Parts: sequence; structure tokens; C-alpha cells
Amino acid sequence: MKIARFDPWSTFDLLQRDLNRTAATGKTPGWVPAVDIIEEKDRFVIRADVPGVSPANIDVSMDAGVLTINGVRHAEERGEDADVQRTERSTGRFLRRFTLPETADSEGITARSSKGILEVAIPKLPEVQARQITVEAA
Repeated sequence: MKIARFDPWSTFDLLQRDLNRTAATGKTPGWVPAVDIIEEKDRFVIRADVPGVSPANIDVSMDAGVLTINGVRHAEERGEDADVQRTERSTGRFLRRFTLPETADSEGITARSSKGILEVAIPKLPEVQARQITVEAA
């Protein structure tokens, strides 16, 4: 007999995430890729796990300060004689949205996919330096 630790909050968190996704999109995505968000000195980097997804099936867009990553992972074709015992890998549409800070340069965003990892690089705008203004007598 296995003893499994019950954590009611993890179940609640999963439910809340699903409700938020459904409310935001009006439909439930097939799966949600895990992401890492890194802030570097001159840019932000978002890395998403999208194994088995062709770059042609991924769309990255930016609108009103919100970066959207969506796409689709298709199911593998199986022969008629295949008897599937278990399926754990999700397929279908996915969607992730991120609100970018004001320091993000939306014009310089780049995206590339390699070895099942999508990397979206968002450069930062140069910092505006405060300057002293001399008041002249009239």
C-alpha cells in the first residue's frame, strides 16, 4: 500500500489556474507549457517547454503590453494495430499570456525554438537618466 500525502491547497491552486485560463480565453486549452522567466541586466527571457511542437505551430504576439504565446501540439499518428496502454502526454492547443513591464521594448522582441524549448527574448528600454535643468533669470 502506498501512502500519499494529501495537500488540499495544491488541488485548489490547480483548480484556480484552470478557472483563470478558461475565463481569459473562453475555452480550455489542451495543455499548458511550463515556463521560466528570467530577468537579466539588459533583457527579460521567457523559456517555455514545448517538446514535439514545430516552430511553424507556435505564434508569439504582443498587444497592449501583453505577450501571448499560443500554438498546437498534434497527436502522433498510430497504426491500426497499435493498442495504446497509457497516454500521458497532452496534445491540442496551448496558451500563455504575460503582462510585460513598462521597461520592456516591444519592438525588439525575438523568439526561437530549439530542442523543444521556445525562448522569447524581450530587450529592456534604455534607462532615462535624470538630468539637472538650470533655471535662467528672465
